[in-house]
Formats: sequence, C-alpha cells, structure tokens
Amino acid sequence: MSFTEAKWNNTNVLLLIASVLIIPLTLTAASPQPQMEKSVILIRGVSQSYNYSMPWKQTGMSRGSGTGFIIDGRRILTNAHNVSNSKYIEVKKQDKARRFPAQVAFIGHDCDLAILTVADESFYDGTEPLELGNVPRTNTTVSTYGFPMGGELISVTEGVVSRVQMDNYAHTGADSHLVIQTDAAINPGNSGGPVMQNGKVVGVAFQGLRQADNIGYMIPTTVIRHFLTDIDDSRYDAFGSLGFTFYPGLHSVAYKEYLKVPEQVEGIIILKTLLNSSVENVLQSEDVLAQIDKYDIDNDGKVWIDGLHLMMSEVIERKQIGETVELTFYRNGVVHSEKLDIRLNRPVLGYARQYDRKPDYIVFAGLTFVDLSRNFLETWGGSWIGSIPHSLRYLFFYSRQLNEEHKRKQYVVISEILSDEVNAYAGVFKNQPVEKINGIDIWSLADVRRALDRSENGFCLIDVMGGDRPLILDLEKVKQRHPAILQQYRIPAETRIEGDFL
Repeated sequence: MSFTEAKWNNTNVLLLIASVLIIPLTLTAASPQPQMEKSVILIRGVSQSYNYSMPWKQTGMSRGSGTGFIIDGRRILTNAHNVSNSKYIEVKKQDKARRFPAQVAFIGHDCDLAILTVADESFYDGTEPLELGNVPRTNTTVSTYGFPMGGELISVTEGVVSRVQMDNYAHTGADSHLVIQTDAAINPGNSGGPVMQNGKVVGVAFQGLRQADNIGYMIPTTVIRHFLTDIDDSRYDAFGSLGFTFYPGLHSVAYKEYLKVPEQVEGIIILKTLLNSSVENVLQSEDVLAQIDKYDIDNDGKVWIDGLHLMMSEVIERKQIGETVELTFYRNGVVHSEKLDIRLNRPVLGYARQYDRKPDYIVFAGLTFVDLSRNFLETWGGSWIGSIPHSLRYLFFYSRQLNEEHKRKQYVVISEILSDEVNAYAGVFKNQPVEKINGIDIWSLADVRRALDRSENGFCLIDVMGGDRPLILDLEKVKQRHPAILQQYRIPAETRIEGDFL
C-alpha cells in the first residue's frame, strides 16, 4: 500500500470477462511467435463469494475467462482477479482441445497476481517457460498476448509505453503499486496475459481505463519479481509499508522556515502515524522526511530510482516484509536517522476489498454481528459510498484518525436483525458499530463472544458508538427464542456459534 490515503475512483476496471460474451475483435498485423503460443494459456473458472451482510449465505456463481502464461518451475502466472473466490479452474492451450483442472498455489490480492499449478504434468509437454525482462522505457513498443473477449485463439496487439507510475490496483480498490500504461489494445479476457518486448515478459496485462480508448495497464516485472520472491518460502506475506500519511507542505517557503528545515533540503511533512505500525514510536507529526535508504525525497514525495521518477513508496515496494529501511528526517531543525522494519501495517478498518475468505460472524437473539469491512459496505451496491449510513461512511474514511486504541483489531457492526419477538423495536440499531456489550469493550468479534457470556441482572446490554441509549435484551426470553430463530432463518448448523452464551 502506498503511504498516502487510498484513492477512490472507478476509472480502473478489471479485465475478467464472462465467457458468454462474444464480441468481434480486429487484430493488428502482428502475429504470435509459434513457440510462445504454447506458453500462453486460456483460463476458465467458476467463482462464488459470500453475502457479507448475512454471511451464512453465498452469492450466485459466475463464470469467467482470462489469460495466463507458463514461467519457470512449471507454474502458470496470471492475475488474482481471474481466480479469486474460485470453485473450479480449468486451463487449456490454444492448439489442444483438452482442458486440464488447475489449482491456485499462491495468490496475492494486493498485487493482483496468482500462481496456478496443474497436477497432470503432460499439460506442460511442448511448452517453454517465458523469461522475465526489465521495466520497458517510455516510447518503446510492446506486444500484448491473450484471449480477449472470451475467444479461444491467441490475439496479439502492439502499442507504445506511454507512462510508468504508481497507481491504484482495481482488484482490491485500495492497494497502489507501480503500473505501466500502454496504448496496446487490452480488452476483457486479456487479464493475466504476458506483455512482451524483445522476447521477454515486461508486464502482465491487468486493467484498463473505462473512460478512454486503448489505454491499458500492465503489472511491471518489479512487482512480479517481488511476488515470486515472496512465495519462495511457500507463503505469501504481501507488500509491506511503514505506516504513515504525509503532506507535501515544503512547497511553501514559510512552512519550510517554520519547521527549521535547511534551505537546500526537500522532503515531505508527516501528518500521522498508524497505530501499531513500524514508525509509530519513531516519527511524529510535523517531522520532515528527507531521505529513504539514501534516496533523496523531493517536495512531492518522489525519488529517482533506476532512472524513473517515482513515489518514495517504490523503495519499500522492492523489499520484502521483515527487511529494513533507513529514514532520514528533520525534527525542529535537527537531523535524525533511524532503521525500521517493513511490516504489513494495515489499518484496523481496511480500505481493501477481500477475497477467498469466509467471513466470521455471530448470531445472537437474531442480531448478526460482523466485521465492518469494505466487503460489507459494498453490499449497498455500486454507489455504496453515497448509499451507506453516514455513521459508517464517516468511520470508514476517518477510522485511522478516530481509533486511538491499540487493542482494537476490528470494528464490529450489527449487520442484520432477524426479526423476532425477542428483538422487537431493535431496528434502529441495525448497521450501527458496537462499542460495548455488558460493560465489556468490543475490540473484535472475539470480544463479542466473551461479552455475551456475561449478563447485567438477567439482561444483555449492547451499546453502539455515538448512541444515547443501549439495546436491552431479556436473557430468559433469548434463551427460549434463540434456537427457534436459528431454525426459522435457516442458519446452517455447521456455522452456528460455538459455545453457550446463555
């Protein structure tokens, strides 16, 4: 994740396509090299997610197709969004009719990359792994290979690299990494396909710009290599960060003089550090960060690295979680230097969309307690940011500033109220974040379980954030009605809450 706040827009769209769509495609004059054809793979899959408001339910199944390609170690590299929430995956080569079942070996949702494997090794017969190259320079030509629009024949489109910069990855909607922009036609179904230059892979096609023609983006090999190195230990840890927000305030000469920063020094001003982050006990508000690993930071927060002018987060992006980075900063005119660990440093209320995770929940007296997440908020639909209750919108955008409790692991919200006589008149508490239950602070769903074991003179008292009155439940009535509620609303037995709260 970048150091700055996540950007909220709908300009970047993923290139996964439902296999039922058939749209004519005009190809360029370029044609794939015969040997490369055998290494570019058509991927088909079936996926299914959860209803995050009523998490014992699943959404409808969807079918889609994308592209992948063979790399060393008899592995298929593709986009994470091609195989997220998958129920079944199959792969095939252009020149073969047979389809082979495939499995997800590793997946990185934050960088939109995944590795597939095929148990039947005959699938790899006649193929050669594609080799990774370097980041292509602007104004150079690249070729994009893939199976766009659900087609079964490889297409090749050529284009020019126009820009290399940090940008938002649409898959999670929150993570930012290096991207390469090209005017090569990248259409739905191209997702996961190799972008080639001089016989080597220089990127993976993954998303396009909805409001413009022939503007597509690829994941560069710096991000790909980070992902592949990360999984060398048979586990994916994700991209790390340091955990702070900043302001490019040194453009103001007066501000620079006020902070006593030497005239020749550029840098950025620290606004706030993330709780439990790498920098929490090192950096302070109004510190001026001037260098990161000896790379000079300019007043826009950028550094020169490998001939590219990129956001300083690129220095972190090229390292793994657990490695160290050195920061040079000014405080009251005095220069300091500290070495810090790179960690995951995610906020309690994450901006990122989640995949491949069965949501946790608790149903008690018809009240459904869930983790307040972006997935839950997106149950309000495509315009969810404007549709969600004001209290949740405010918490979503400002939780980093509002949360001052190191113990907090989640915000818990009452997502649904399964109507019954025991919870009559409780409707005003729906979609409200929970603060306390029976006097116990709620820092996670685990605290809900513990708090429900207590009672206040035969009653259960639930306090919500910003509320002026508690929700009060009669525990004797709850004890009588709770099993019937589970049965009435068909809460699956295998997902009912463990333990006895009554």
